[in-house]
Amino acid sequence: MPNLPQDIQERMLDLIRRIRQADQEYYVLNEPTITDREYDMLRDELKDLEEKYGFAFPDSPTDRVSGDVSNILKQVRHTQPMLSANKTKDVREIEKFAGNRPVVMSWKLDGLTLVLRYKDGVFQQGITRGRNGIVGEDVTHTVKTFLNVPMRVHEKRYFEVRGEGVISWKNFDELNQALETPYGHPRNLASGSVRQLDPEKCRERKLEFWAFELISDRKFETKIDQMVFMEANGFSVVPNHLLAYTDMDALQDAIDAMQPKDYEYPVDGLIFEYDDLEYGKSLGATGHHRNSLMALKWADELFETTLRDVELATTRTGKVSMTAVFDPVEIDHTNVNKAYLHNVNNVRKLRLGIGDRITVYKANMIIPQIAENLTRSDTYLQDKLPICPCCGNELEIVTSANGTMDLYCNNPHCSAKLVQRFVHFCSKTRMEINGLSEQTLSKFVSKGWIKNFGDLYGIDKYRDEIVETDGFGKKSYEKLIDAIESSRDRTMDKFLAGLGIPQIGRNASLELARYFDWSWEQFEQALKEHADFSEIKDFGRTMSDNLINWYYDPHEESLWRPALEYVRFQVPETKVIESNPFLGKTVVATGKLDNYSRDGIKEKLISLGAKPTGSVSERTDYVITGEKAGGKLKKARELSIRILTESEFEDMLLETS
Repeated sequence: MPNLPQDIQERMLDLIRRIRQADQEYYVLNEPTITDREYDMLRDELKDLEEKYGFAFPDSPTDRVSGDVSNILKQVRHTQPMLSANKTKDVREIEKFAGNRPVVMSWKLDGLTLVLRYKDGVFQQGITRGRNGIVGEDVTHTVKTFLNVPMRVHEKRYFEVRGEGVISWKNFDELNQALETPYGHPRNLASGSVRQLDPEKCRERKLEFWAFELISDRKFETKIDQMVFMEANGFSVVPNHLLAYTDMDALQDAIDAMQPKDYEYPVDGLIFEYDDLEYGKSLGATGHHRNSLMALKWADELFETTLRDVELATTRTGKVSMTAVFDPVEIDHTNVNKAYLHNVNNVRKLRLGIGDRITVYKANMIIPQIAENLTRSDTYLQDKLPICPCCGNELEIVTSANGTMDLYCNNPHCSAKLVQRFVHFCSKTRMEINGLSEQTLSKFVSKGWIKNFGDLYGIDKYRDEIVETDGFGKKSYEKLIDAIESSRDRTMDKFLAGLGIPQIGRNASLELARYFDWSWEQFEQALKEHADFSEIKDFGRTMSDNLINWYYDPHEESLWRPALEYVRFQVPETKVIESNPFLGKTVVATGKLDNYSRDGIKEKLISLGAKPTGSVSERTDYVITGEKAGGKLKKARELSIRILTESEFEDMLLETS
């Protein structure tokens, strides 16, 4: 190590630590605590120090590709390193890079970089960029759910396509409304979705794949030829333009024509790559980036204003989001007066206080952010924590395992949390009230129309107001009333399962209903007598205590008892066949079944008197398998548990019917 001044050495090590922590939060946890601007500033400062003193610590983040891999998904080595692009915010650097050579300009999409492998004309594997661009994660199962990934292509020879997994702004806005904790950027939602173990969760989030590079044994002279090849094989290719003349005026005109606010996908800059592939290859690469391309990131224009308030919003989990409200400033011809604050860490880092002078900007020319606090009074959240905007309860700060601090409302009866209780009650597998989505229920609760489960059945008193509500009309209202009326006739287990009693789910509710012969009166009499419910099959002491505590909780009673005036409990017409082989057995269904949905097979097993569970253990009696059964099938074989195909399961039912 050269003779570095002690303070410089400590600063470089601190920068490396902070960059690595940010990489972990961004790539692995999908919970970034710093902005892209702050991350770039850390890397730029470290790079400047390394160049000034002629020294870089081993494995410096300035000389490697960011990223990491999960310890859950299978790791896969890339055939070629997935390097990044050198970056600049100076258009003159792009002009210097291009020289007199034609370059291809394209969007720098802001999502999760992926590589897709094809062989014999069929999609084989999807892999994330992963650790240093060398080892990624196998995400084949989720990539197959993308809206536009071709499963079959014309080209029969092996090749790889590199591109970005992204979510459009439109789909992001729609999906974010349905999430318990809204994402701050489509990139984070895309990254978290691709790495889901359950592909159906990824499918719901409407991801797309946009290709930008081809790895193939086929010889292509130009980048444009590669783009044409990928399009011909069914890939969505990142929009691109060939710039044959790159003098400063022509270059600036081309850049000005690319307006991110008009583009339907998130971007964080532009990519410039030599069209001549052989020439680009001859330039080689560093451990961090290829020398054949350069990224132009948007220069952030800062605007000074005054912080006036912090707007709070309580979610159904109790987590409270914070939004800075400041005097309006005009950015890109629009008035901006709010910026999402992400978490308490960010508030403390900025040392915010009401009345402070702050600078704001639009990250990637899209998302408003606070860049710096010029006053740094550090008064907000210091003297006293704010109160919940929904119930008035004093909020508390909760720290997650990775050190992220958030405001939470710990009042279990907060009206914001009740929305989720109503969603649960109205769900398909409980009382099945179609038309009462979470968004609709949130509106009704905020207006004070629904305070308990009984209020759902008296919503017709607000007919005129509902008809005038956004998204409603006379027909929507009539459908809603019909669904509510229909839900009055339900079996006791459906009602019980919808009440949200701790540990009393669908299986336990069914056991209770059967035990008390489908009579609510008998069930409630047992509660009044403090009966020992642990005598019931599969009930333990904790579940029994939960029932008693729930029944004698006045807040809970105020929620469920009003509904008894409206619900007409039905007795199931079909009875369990006492001789069927699944009665009393613990059964796991795994993989995709032809004749049953996930809920459908569960309902079927419950009707047979079986106990459906989600995990395989030594107590499991049968495992019913479908396509892509995965780890549960493997574990069943290891434990010598009887494995049934779907047809074998149905054959056993026919034998006893």
